[in-house]
Amino acid sequence: MITYDELLEILMSWSFFGDTILPKTVARQLHLPTQLAPDLALIIQGVRRGGKSTLLTQLPQHYGLNLEHCYFCNFEDPRLLGYLDHTLLTHIVKLAKSRDPHAPCYFFFDEIQHVSGWEKWLHTQFERPQNNYFVLSGSNSALLSGELASALTGRHMTVELYPFSFHEYLEVYPKGTIYDYLKMGGFPKALFYADREKLLQEYFNDIVLRDILQRVSARSSDGIKQVAKMAFESCGSELSFRKIAAVTHLSVETVQHYLEACEQAYLLFTCQFFAFSEKKRLSQHKKFYPIDPALHQAVTTKIGENWGKHLEILVFLSLKKRYQNVYYWRSSHSEVDFVVLEGKLIRPYQVTWGPLQDRHRTALDEFYQIFPEAAEFVLINQDNAAQFV
Repeated sequence: MITYDELLEILMSWSFFGDTILPKTVARQLHLPTQLAPDLALIIQGVRRGGKSTLLTQLPQHYGLNLEHCYFCNFEDPRLLGYLDHTLLTHIVKLAKSRDPHAPCYFFFDEIQHVSGWEKWLHTQFERPQNNYFVLSGSNSALLSGELASALTGRHMTVELYPFSFHEYLEVYPKGTIYDYLKMGGFPKALFYADREKLLQEYFNDIVLRDILQRVSARSSDGIKQVAKMAFESCGSELSFRKIAAVTHLSVETVQHYLEACEQAYLLFTCQFFAFSEKKRLSQHKKFYPIDPALHQAVTTKIGENWGKHLEILVFLSLKKRYQNVYYWRSSHSEVDFVVLEGKLIRPYQVTWGPLQDRHRTALDEFYQIFPEAAEFVLINQDNAAQFV
């Protein structure tokens, strides 16, 4: 059993006891709950290396908390090996209460998935709240998937964290442009790394190996990488499961399983055909968009630069943050890039690096013939993208 002094030393190395100012970091622009609750866990979900650990350190200031009552712990700390079960969590809470029995305690647990039995342990904490507050983050597939909702039914609030948006990127590079952002992307550490492309390739491999491989129970990561890279290569174009299966020599069911796991790990997202009929939506092929435009460039084969495609990724991600679903629409020979539902209002979007072209106008004309009640379309190009994203 870990001793009180050993545990206190570990918690002190991760926490900010005695500090008056937290490390300066880029403030994230996202919607957080107005307050923490002793009977609800706040879960921070998102792609690996997207900034979840840093966000945890920003929350005490956001909520106006006393740092002496905030207990941080990263469960990938090697000093905790051999102690990673629910009893460790009990010891942490007891230690916090022993320091100040009457004060509220705020626990910021990073990489919580390494602790065996943490879900049931946390559920018991909420049965009889003791003025303790819990904020959790992690990167494995179980924490990123819907399984968390089953483990903590009605006992958690979830916040999704993406890599830096363009406006968050400007906090690092105030004179940056959309063009600069599309080249550099939004992964925080990659913005300061000389060999950015190599680092992003390592991120891709880490996500596959650590967040997807275990979930799909595959023997090798090779098939997963092939499937994910095909989805990246096809970005913005319809892609069928059968086509991927034929190229990768995997079954259609396996391809579908792999892509679902990629989406649960926030590596990529799907974009369905827009129709009010569920049957019609499902009958059309999906499109796939990666989590970050620079990651897309690092992973895919480069045959010239398609800045319109990179901008399309950025617009999709911006819409994805705002709306529950983002769709595309096409006729037999033209296409509207994105369609969203603003309440009951249908809104089409066209994305192009340059000015609106005839093919865009044709697609919009056909779209309005099918959906005459739709709202005015939004055009996004390099000139106005900064205001939109």
